[in-house]
Amino acid sequence: MMIDRAVSCLAERVGPVLARSEIVESSAWGFDSDSNFYNVGVNVETTLSPCELVRILKGIEQDLAPLEQHRDATGNYMDRSIDLDLICLDNQVSDEPEAVVPHPRMHLREFVLRPLVEVWPTWVHPKFKKTALKIMEELCNNSESQCVKK
Repeated sequence: MMIDRAVSCLAERVGPVLARSEIVESSAWGFDSDSNFYNVGVNVETTLSPCELVRILKGIEQDLAPLEQHRDATGNYMDRSIDLDLICLDNQVSDEPEAVVPHPRMHLREFVLRPLVEVWPTWVHPKFKKTALKIMEELCNNSESQCVKK
């Protein structure tokens, strides 16, 4: 499975995998697709900077799916086999264009928050000053949210 290969690559290139979430299945976000997406969160021990991490993540994507693109000719998202994102890095904040940390839309995406809560529920967002669990609860309590009730 592509996810298993990606997690193995992370362990080899970034650092030891401390935790891995269960798979969260979701519909496409940000574009229309007939395909469902499968998401996992991984907590990895590393000393790398956000920019170094993003460079490695993009390298893993290219190694696993060398001919795929992340966006179409008009700049819109499109289906892909693998998409690796840096969501958070301890309490670091980075506004580098190629490595914005924490991920700027993480608080809007249950498929990001649910795995994050599973692998690191006590992580505190350095800008919002809320735990991952609290952010997910707030998202899921929003009347417009499509959160899966568990």
